[in-house]
Amino acid sequence: MENAIEKSGKAILDSAFAIHTKFGSGLLEKAYRVLLANDLRRKGHTVEEEIEGGLELNGILYERMYRVDMLVDNAIIVELKSVPRMEPVFMKQCLTYMRFMDKRLGFVINFGMPHLKDGIERIVNRK
Repeated sequence: MENAIEKSGKAILDSAFAIHTKFGSGLLEKAYRVLLANDLRRKGHTVEEEIEGGLELNGILYERMYRVDMLVDNAIIVELKSVPRMEPVFMKQCLTYMRFMDKRLGFVINFGMPHLKDGIERIVNRK
């Protein structure tokens, strides 16, 4: 039996594929974020968008130092891109956010790829 996080992950990917099939790869990242977030909400998932986080160094809190594109069901970080190719830094960015927010699962979804399957990376934070 699938656990709740895996079910949420499947819903994210199902929605992403449906959106990419309908609209292709030519929109801005913001459009894909809004479409994906609303489709997931329609399916009963909780979605927070553009969550800003701070960093602390030497007792000083620096606010708004990073922004996570989406947090789904308070468990999965989703970083969205709309560029012609995947870059290793995208996965590193997502993993860093996952560590900051103590989350175990994340996805980088690059809607800019001609075939979405080539633009999806599943990331697990093993701590």
